[in-house]
Amino acid sequence: MVASGLITLSTLVLIVFFERLQHPWIKKLFNWIPSILLAYLIPALVSYLFNRDFSEDPLHDWSKTLIIPLAVLAVMSSLSLTQLRAVGWKPIVVFLSGSFWIALFPVCILFFFQDSSLVKDLFIGQEVWKAIPPVVGSWIGGSTSQLVLKEVVACSEALFLTVLILDNILVNIWTIGMFQSIKKSDALNKLLKINALSPPENFSFSSGKKIHPILSLLLLLGVVFFVHITMDSFVGKIVVLSLVGLGLGFFIKTWNGRFVLKIGSILILIVMAILGLKLKFSLIRFDPAFLTFLVFWLVSHFIFMLFVAKLLRVNTAWVPIASMANVGGIATAPAVTAAYKKEWMPHAIILAVLSMATGTFWGLLTIHLIRYFIY
Repeated sequence: MVASGLITLSTLVLIVFFERLQHPWIKKLFNWIPSILLAYLIPALVSYLFNRDFSEDPLHDWSKTLIIPLAVLAVMSSLSLTQLRAVGWKPIVVFLSGSFWIALFPVCILFFFQDSSLVKDLFIGQEVWKAIPPVVGSWIGGSTSQLVLKEVVACSEALFLTVLILDNILVNIWTIGMFQSIKKSDALNKLLKINALSPPENFSFSSGKKIHPILSLLLLLGVVFFVHITMDSFVGKIVVLSLVGLGLGFFIKTWNGRFVLKIGSILILIVMAILGLKLKFSLIRFDPAFLTFLVFWLVSHFIFMLFVAKLLRVNTAWVPIASMANVGGIATAPAVTAAYKKEWMPHAIILAVLSMATGTFWGLLTIHLIRYFIY
């Protein structure tokens, strides 16, 4: 466990160090290979080079027992009710419609085409359907939800790496597309005969006195410990911790949302580094049919949100913003938004945080429906 711990810690320190550097080539590197993927690949590469097998290391039990639950609680508690209200209900509906489509689209495909070779041979026969929940978690909730759903559905390491790589490629291409899409929003509004709404009321995150970071961390650890000793089910723990996290963010006005979000981000990197210790490069596989499925899934998600925006007569700029809040996350959503209206950037961040807060629930719904209709 000492060796695996050193590899994990070294990976975290290395990534944090390079993230803080301002060199252009390093920024380009992280634009195309995000830190979450590097955190997964570096331990796997070290294990491969030194011919070590850490797949049964006790550190994996620690990750599932403590680190993942703590990451979920931290991220969920970073969302406040005040932040949620500031966005307005129509953009939130557009955003939720995108989440709904991401979660339900694969279920519909598997159900209506369950007699096809794609479903029977690939998704069911080779159990590639287990890659779907981590994708749902990644596209809606981000890395935290992705990791939780991977554990829930028991997705293999080889299949999970395939998901990570394909997801990284698609999201980078999608981000470029959303930058171009949002710049065409005014023309699209005219085409769809939508009177673009003015920006919602400006909102900035509260900078008043907050609970001390140490006290916040101790409270998070206390909650995780209490839930751990009172519950056995991993899924049950995640659901309870998610609800408790929302309660902390919603009802404690002095809750330190910024700090717990940073803690959650660091914990996610740690979890990914620990998972990387299990990875064996020889097991990696790609399937063109699965890649085509992902592309169609992503494009249809955008089209469905555009349809909802038309029904609500809301500015179509919210479609790429909501899509990036779902698929891209807290970094890319405001960046895409700034290409249209910088005043909307805080709202894009709120939608991204809302995405992180709801991703696990959408993924659990996807798993339940797939198992109900397909198995």
